[in-house]
Amino acid sequence: MFFKHFYDPDLAQGSYMVACQNTGEALVVDPRRDIGVYLQEAERQGFNITDVTETHIHADFLSGARELAAATGAALHLSNEGDANWQYAFEHQGLRHGDELKLGNITMKVLHTPGHTPEHLSFLITDTATTQEPGFLLTGDFVFVGDLGRPDLLDEVANGDNTREAGARQLFKSLKDQFLTLPDFVQVWPGHGAGSACGKALGAVASSTVGYERRFSWWAGYLEQGDEDGFVRELLAGQPDAPHYFGRMKLHNKLGPVPLEVQPLQEFAPDKIQHEVGGSFILLDTRRLEAHQKGQVKSALYAPWGDSFATYAAYVVDPEADTRPVVVLASGEAQALEMRDRLRRVGVDKVVGFVRNLDDVWLEPVPSISSAELRAQDNPFVLDVRTKSEHEAGHITGSRQIHAGRVLWHLHELPEDEPVVIHCQSGLRAAVAASALRSAGLEVLELAGSYAEFDKA
Repeated sequence: MFFKHFYDPDLAQGSYMVACQNTGEALVVDPRRDIGVYLQEAERQGFNITDVTETHIHADFLSGARELAAATGAALHLSNEGDANWQYAFEHQGLRHGDELKLGNITMKVLHTPGHTPEHLSFLITDTATTQEPGFLLTGDFVFVGDLGRPDLLDEVANGDNTREAGARQLFKSLKDQFLTLPDFVQVWPGHGAGSACGKALGAVASSTVGYERRFSWWAGYLEQGDEDGFVRELLAGQPDAPHYFGRMKLHNKLGPVPLEVQPLQEFAPDKIQHEVGGSFILLDTRRLEAHQKGQVKSALYAPWGDSFATYAAYVVDPEADTRPVVVLASGEAQALEMRDRLRRVGVDKVVGFVRNLDDVWLEPVPSISSAELRAQDNPFVLDVRTKSEHEAGHITGSRQIHAGRVLWHLHELPEDEPVVIHCQSGLRAAVAASALRSAGLEVLELAGSYAEFDKA
């Protein structure tokens, strides 16, 4: 049996390839949209991708399942379980609890494990060439390492009507009836790792076992004691803010993402496009925070290159409301292509080119305010773009908390006739959100040193 975990640290998202080396048949679970990594691995191993599936309708990234099935001719297997309001609305082969997919010597059994979402599936894998006992469980957003998938996302981003408690109780039942009935030696491979907003305390280790989670997870005691009400209260408490783009991902994954059209990227000379930035196209300033603080790019949106590039870009680019093409600041074509791939994972598809460097004339001072100046002001409007839990742990008196990934969709809550003083913990998320607010016409002052310096002072 062949087993490979593909991990995207930007979105903290994992996908999997499972294959029978005897027959060369391969299955991919929860693929991302830039499908080249799966095609290349299959070619390298001599496999034929015959089947594609996913655990549920995702909210944090745009699925590549439909794309990969079309590219390979593979059968597309998706859940037909759960609420009729949240089932796939495009052609597929339906999966239900107890179904089995076979790849040569490998059997993958379908388990319906609702709670995170009504249609959620987990996949129990047995390598029958070795044993009749199952060895691997692909849990998607059901069981993470040290945590569980949050049951409140339908309420938070998908117009659900108070579904969170029902989802939490479904999770309790899924754990009791499905997960905890498995042998302790079964390996657990989830759909996300640390940093994902699909749970509140995900572990940084890639995998676990049923036995380890049974013994050491926060929820194990509640199951052992049969304390469903206590489990529900603990699970729902302190869930992180969900970025607004999750709702867009959820809907597109339900309806079926539009297949990508691959076009070559154009390199733009800085002096040729300077006056078009913020007009006919969107420029993504991808410099490090230190460079940005020395001078912002006129009319650009800010999404620094790094592990959270796509996440930050989704905070400031709304492709449904703004259909302009996107140009990225990149060191060259190779980096620009990688940026394009990562942006496609969050549905930002219209990346048409890149610019290598910026002339100094593009830069202007970042409007800012010091902690001392802020303290001297009378009733300033202070916007805290950290998470709810960060805000609750300590905040500037009178500040308004809106997560950086939701600010662009809450403009009506911000003043138009006075400056907005914006901060996060260290300044990075504030700089990202501030670029979107300035693009929307608001006057924004970034708090120098952000909350960490203010609190120290």
